[in-house]
Amino acid sequence: MLAETGRSGEERRIVSVLFVDLVGFTSRAEKLDPEDVRDILTPYYERVRDELERFGGTVEKFIGDAVMGVFGAPTAYGDDPERAVRAAFAVRDWADQDGLQVRIAVNTGEAIVELEARPGHGEAMIAGDVVNTAARLQSAAPVGTVLVGEETYTSTRGSIEYRPAQPVTAKGKEAPVRAWLALRATAAIGERPVTAVPMIGRERELGLLLGNWDRVADEGRAHFVTVFGPSGIGKSRLALELSQLVAARGGRVIRGRSTPYGASTPYSAFSQQVKQIAGIFDSDDPAEARTKLEGGVAELAGPAAAEEHAPHLAVLLGLESEGDVADRETLFFSARVLVESLALDSPTLLLYEDIHWADASLLDLLETFAGRVREVPVFFVTLARPELLTERPGWGGGLPAYTALPLDPLTESSSRELAEQLLSHSSLSAESASAIADTAEGNPLFIEELSASLAEKSTADIRHLPTSVRAIIAARLDSLPPEERSVLVDASVVGRIFWRGALVEIAPREDISALLGSLEARDMIQREAVSRIKGDQQFGFKHALIHDVAYQTLPRAARRDRHAAVARFLEATTAVGQSHEALGHHWREAGETERAVDHLVAAADQSGRGWAKERAAALYREALGLVSDGDESRRKDLLRRLAIAEVGVWHTTDARLLQQAKQEEP
Repeated sequence: MLAETGRSGEERRIVSVLFVDLVGFTSRAEKLDPEDVRDILTPYYERVRDELERFGGTVEKFIGDAVMGVFGAPTAYGDDPERAVRAAFAVRDWADQDGLQVRIAVNTGEAIVELEARPGHGEAMIAGDVVNTAARLQSAAPVGTVLVGEETYTSTRGSIEYRPAQPVTAKGKEAPVRAWLALRATAAIGERPVTAVPMIGRERELGLLLGNWDRVADEGRAHFVTVFGPSGIGKSRLALELSQLVAARGGRVIRGRSTPYGASTPYSAFSQQVKQIAGIFDSDDPAEARTKLEGGVAELAGPAAAEEHAPHLAVLLGLESEGDVADRETLFFSARVLVESLALDSPTLLLYEDIHWADASLLDLLETFAGRVREVPVFFVTLARPELLTERPGWGGGLPAYTALPLDPLTESSSRELAEQLLSHSSLSAESASAIADTAEGNPLFIEELSASLAEKSTADIRHLPTSVRAIIAARLDSLPPEERSVLVDASVVGRIFWRGALVEIAPREDISALLGSLEARDMIQREAVSRIKGDQQFGFKHALIHDVAYQTLPRAARRDRHAAVARFLEATTAVGQSHEALGHHWREAGETERAVDHLVAAADQSGRGWAKERAAALYREALGLVSDGDESRRKDLLRRLAIAEVGVWHTTDARLLQQAKQEEP
């Protein structure tokens, strides 16, 4: 049995590597005193580190006057390439203001990550070609620019504006590396562009939200809704459609968004709404912003209310640097007065997006609104991933007017319709749309990303997931507690279907039942009513993509050990005749090729006897590929068996065609 593991050791991960280099500093340093060199480099290192860490990155190493940062490891956030490019912009802009010349590059790809590495002690955290290519791109970047590789460009072009650059000839590369110059961000942090296709498959949910709005507007009573769903399931698109319908019916819509980084205050989403109400711009100086705030509150609630509550709202907005408020209730009451005054002026939809990123203070404020704002026409709509319930298990509980609206995956027909719409201007067939729908399993964003990837390649091959899809799922895995994540990764080695006993064989855990129960509650896996192994619990992954990405995190050595454990489990618990093919797979992945060949041949023989000749031929070919060139007798035997199976395939095909022809006769 393998030793129990948490998040330690090595993993395969999609990462984005950022290189920053001072231009011309080496020649300058030759003429400087060592202390002067230190005085220049120290603040440079500190500022670059601050910017990288502000966007969720990690400084992997300092190399002379170059800095290497990593995004996506040891924790993935789902938008790591975009974070890396935004961090690059921040470093570029700071360097320009300080009169420093820099070259910056970002490259995205797969790497081996040492999770226990200590970069601060000089230990390397990642290794792979993605690092070498990033360094080559940085060397080729024009001064004062950000140059990115193809995977970074593909993953971020929806939120970053690019201009094609000359391909970079890199040492050791067979072909020049495609590159793009990153110019500027075109979307706010956390936002995704909306596709031009109509919203599909959410009519029921939109109708429910619109019905709640009509009651709020007609009866003058507040209501609070939280729309739950994982990343990409369509929360923002649903909210956009609702906002447009509310505006068309004469309602006021004010939106605020919580972001994973870059928030200016703990109440950022509410602050954004107040600024919209008062006409405050981020570029306004504090005095001007306070004047606008007082005027906005006075217009809605009157001069006396403005005098009392505007200073408290200024604190919430981060505009007041002096003085304290007696208690938080006073602050929240002022916010409530503003919201109620706003609703009395006109029925209002207050939309809060991505509150799973929100600071606890904002969540407290929203719960205060939900519990105390009553007899006014205001509709609070919040969007959240299920992780919110981990931090706030009682969210919405006991509120007088609250609705939780979970978004389920799209149905098969809606998924296919969406894929067909997205592929309508490409040369791909309806079969491609069906393949996309099957792979995405009802997630609209995954359907969009897969469709875009296939349309560009003009191929129906979806075996390789787009980086964007893999990153989102990796971020969901990284949000799990370490032991639950470890169980899920181990389960991925067993297969889409797995057993409790197999997990115990891989790594004994005293709390395995509790861990599996928690994963089922998180909608990662499901326990099946019937097990193929008597006396053992059988589970299945809810989504094939979760299984695939979890498995892809394991390095080859870790996979081999776990596959061997699974093979031992199957040999001990199943009738071998019923599991030859599975044993062949696991022993092959464990590196035990002779054992694998024996089981694959046995499985092929079984298939042949059952007249599944095509499957038999495929298994013989798989076995043949594992036999060493020196084992000539085994190769001849397999070639003979393969030839017999292929003759059976031809006969089966001929019989099938003959039967089809007879059915088509008039």
